[in-house]
Amino acid sequence: MPVHSRLLSAAGALESAVLLRLVEQVPAYGTLPSEQLRGEIVRQVARGIVAFAEMLRTGEPLGEDEQAAIRESAARRADEGVPIESVVGAYHVGAEECAAQVLSTADPVDHADVLHVQRRLFGFLRQVSCAVAAGYVQERQSALGDEQVALQSLLSRLLEGGSPQAAADRAGIHLPPCYLVLSLAMGPHPDELLPGVNRPVVVRRKLRRLRNELQRHTAGVPLSVLSGDGGLVLVPYEKPAADFGAADRDRLARLVTQFGRMTGADLLVAAAVAAPEDVADAARLAGEIREVAEASGRPPGLYLLDDVLLEYQLSRPGPARDRLAALLGPLDERPELLGTLRTFLACGLDRRQAAARLQVHRNTVDYRLRKAADLTGLDAARGGDLLTLHAALAAQDALRRGESAAARPAGAGVTG
Repeated sequence: MPVHSRLLSAAGALESAVLLRLVEQVPAYGTLPSEQLRGEIVRQVARGIVAFAEMLRTGEPLGEDEQAAIRESAARRADEGVPIESVVGAYHVGAEECAAQVLSTADPVDHADVLHVQRRLFGFLRQVSCAVAAGYVQERQSALGDEQVALQSLLSRLLEGGSPQAAADRAGIHLPPCYLVLSLAMGPHPDELLPGVNRPVVVRRKLRRLRNELQRHTAGVPLSVLSGDGGLVLVPYEKPAADFGAADRDRLARLVTQFGRMTGADLLVAAAVAAPEDVADAARLAGEIREVAEASGRPPGLYLLDDVLLEYQLSRPGPARDRLAALLGPLDERPELLGTLRTFLACGLDRRQAAARLQVHRNTVDYRLRKAADLTGLDAARGGDLLTLHAALAAQDALRRGESAAARPAGAGVTG
């Protein structure tokens, strides 16, 4: 009897055997409702048996109608959340069962025919796998597109202020008690600096690793708008903002270190904690903290408002800030002196460390510090002048940020 005839005559028993193996060997199918298994899934199994039998009879590949049916079935599994490996695996389980039952009676004289059937079977599975992948991926892309639109709408609503509940409902997101609002400044990955390297590819890889780490360490859906040099991230947190304490800060600091290690880039992160309806104000505060930390020469790491209280307060507008900034006016034409002074203070008055960071001799650092003291009348070696110098630098940084913001074209900002 031809194999295709044998398949069709045993179709009823094969359908039951394949269904049993699916439930036992493919966990995702074992969790489907009984009505669906004995209805839609059995019909798809039966259709597959007939399609393979027809391919054996005619020697022709699967027709477009049959491939379309497989794509549609795979799309339904994608919509139901069945993993793609389970969908592809189900067809392989069915093929194995058919081959086992139909070829079990083959004799040595049937060797050539068995090889012929196996070649046809491989061709059948190749076409089926491609059709499953196409239908599944298309459905997931469509769903992800809708999900991304809803998530971006929620992010926009959070950053506008007010109640985000309606946007969260549309996105299918449970609003957490609070968000960790992170403003990121991200340095380049070493590969970005290599000549001849496709920089956009390196940047996308860096951002993908950051997003993967965020998702891996977040019990919820993080929201972000990121570019190659930083951006904004909202991390859901299952504690009220008022309960965020030292242990939470330590955990977040370790995560920031992990993010930097995984992205392969320096990461300076400013954080503020807020209830969902207060995220807009927290985002502005986090951005200001990051700017202050960057301008004051802080190293990569995590910064909260408490870490930059003095610099933050001194950056607020007022006549005192302008007078403080003016104290460093004599150094405007000597950027090497101002840079050395800033680095010396950032290194905790350690001349050796400052010289290493500036890549100059220690005597050069001493000379520049003396020259800066002569021009400004403020000596970093005098305890009474130290606080004034810190304040003057913070005031000068604030003024320069204001000048840069005024010169920036309208609408410029971070894109994601």
